[in-house]
Amino acid sequence: MTTGKILKYSLGFVIYFLIQVFILKDLVLFGYAFSFLYVFFILGLPHEMPAIPIMLIGFFMGILIDLFYDSLGMHAASAVLLGFLRNPWIQVNTPTGGYDDNVPPTLLNMGMGWYLFYSIPLILIHHLLFFYIDILGTELYLPFVIRVAGSLAFTFILGIIVQAVFYKKERVI
Repeated sequence: MTTGKILKYSLGFVIYFLIQVFILKDLVLFGYAFSFLYVFFILGLPHEMPAIPIMLIGFFMGILIDLFYDSLGMHAASAVLLGFLRNPWIQVNTPTGGYDDNVPPTLLNMGMGWYLFYSIPLILIHHLLFFYIDILGTELYLPFVIRVAGSLAFTFILGIIVQAVFYKKERVI
C-alpha cells in the first residue's frame, strides 16, 4: 500500500470517527433507529487487506467511539466481529472475473447488486451483536428486533448517501 493510500485511509478513519461521535451520536429516529456510519469505513477498506489489520482498525475505531458513547466496548466488539467476517464474506461474493487490484469495495466500484449482497448481511451481524450486548436480557424481543431493523435501514441509507455524494469511482488501468 502506498503512502498516499495510507494517508487517504487515515484521513478517512478520522473523518468517519468525528462524524460518528460529534454528529451521529445524538441522531436517533423514533427512539429506535441509530446510525453507525463508521461500519462503512471498515467495509470500504481494500479487499486485499488481511483480516488481522482490519480487526485492529475495527477495534481502535470501536474503542474510540466507545469512549465517547460510554458503551463499555460494545462498538469495539461489534467492529472486531465485522472485521473478522468481512474477508470471508468478500471471498463468498467474488465476481466471475475476480476483483481488480487496489479498488476498494464501494457502491460505485462494485455496483448496487453486489454491494447490497455484500454490506447488508455484515451490517446486520454488526447490529445484532451490538444490540444483543446492549440488552443482555433486560428488554423484550420485539424492541431488540425493531432497533436492529431500524438501525440497519438508517445506517445503510445514510451510508449509501455518503458514498454517492463523497466517493468517486476508482479507475483501474
